[in-house]
Amino acid sequence: MFETLRTKYPKFIYNDYKIMDENEKICIEYDFEIEGLTKFNPRVEILKKDFCFKDVNSNKVKNMVFNLGMVEAISYFKATCSPQFVIKCGNLDEYQEKWFKKLFYLGLGEFRYVNNIKVSEEEFLEFISYGESLEIDENAEVLDGIIIPVGGGKDSNVTLDLLKDYKDKTLAFRIGVNKVSTDCAKAAGFSENEIIEVKRIIDKNLIDLNSKGFLNGHTPFSAMVAFLTYLCSYLLGKKYVALSNEASANESNVDGENINHQYSKTIEFENDFREYAEKYLKGNVEYFSMLRPISELQIAMMFSRLKKYHSIFKSCNVGSKSEPWKWCCDCPKCLFVYTILSPFLYKEELVNIFGEDLYEKESLLKTFIELCGYGETKPFECVGTYSEIRYAISETIKKLNSEGKELPYLLKYYFDNYVLSDEDLLSYYNEEHNVPEEFEKILRENLK
Repeated sequence: MFETLRTKYPKFIYNDYKIMDENEKICIEYDFEIEGLTKFNPRVEILKKDFCFKDVNSNKVKNMVFNLGMVEAISYFKATCSPQFVIKCGNLDEYQEKWFKKLFYLGLGEFRYVNNIKVSEEEFLEFISYGESLEIDENAEVLDGIIIPVGGGKDSNVTLDLLKDYKDKTLAFRIGVNKVSTDCAKAAGFSENEIIEVKRIIDKNLIDLNSKGFLNGHTPFSAMVAFLTYLCSYLLGKKYVALSNEASANESNVDGENINHQYSKTIEFENDFREYAEKYLKGNVEYFSMLRPISELQIAMMFSRLKKYHSIFKSCNVGSKSEPWKWCCDCPKCLFVYTILSPFLYKEELVNIFGEDLYEKESLLKTFIELCGYGETKPFECVGTYSEIRYAISETIKKLNSEGKELPYLLKYYFDNYVLSDEDLLSYYNEEHNVPEEFEKILRENLK
């Protein structure tokens, strides 16, 4: 089907973008097209609230919006994977073509794997630019303060807590109508007017193509977040975008292949984006991940102390589609979060959070085995490394054994079939990171 669609629809076209400064919001609209099939006009809306935005019509902002469109386009491009990506509203130089080719290829790694697409990075797509480049002011503006993207999970809550002393010059950031992320931000002390709210409106024509069986799958959402938070940070005069991606995100989902569900959360993408932003966006915004030096396990340890978030946080993608957002208790993400928190919160506190003991669910055995690294692939979710999961399970088993308590079904299965971990993972620290020195001191202190 991949080859058939590429032959039938050889051109994806990025026609144009518009920035509209309206009364209550800043609207960005894109004009994409799969030649001979359909057009798309997705929108991004940034609510104004009481914020003071820079001029949205400057060339610097237009350039950021154009680049954001390159990432937004991935969701629409993937329907046919047209071999030519034609740009009529801007221009890419050789470096940019190579940069975006890498993002499209690795960012769609899971998509290619699930759809059994066998193609090299060089063959995947070709960029053709017809538009003009914008003249951009090279002056570095003085910025101050922090934007913290809040998704509602444990990681961003840890970042909110670590940077609480900078609260007076920090804004929270969320995408979509998400009560959980709002409640987490409010628990950290942010009012409604201190939360940047962005709506991303998917074109219905894409949903129609998906229903008709065109190519579909995971896209690098965090790459879109990178360009979008950079834009918002510049418009609001904030110096830093503090993400909550950890060292664990660097591990591939498929042994021996660079197929990573979390590619745009990796240090590789973070470094690439920082270099790209300095060279082409020129907003003087510093994008980094506050949690990059540490693991999911250490984040879980730190989160276990933050009781005020325990009844609020959610990170189940299945449950996010329900109202209200809940833990579905049947997916890899739920089992992972349950597992990684278990050395610190098992049993009563975890059952209070999830509503049941996931370690007693025999239906989760296959997922459990995959999370531990004994299946064919790691589940395509934002989950920790095999070694972290094995450590968390082993520590929980050791604790229960020492207390003379019976092991629940999944832990007994592990104890009967695998070797307990004796690694010292809580003292881990990854020196490959971009955390500013003043913030890194806070992180190290909280690890003690």
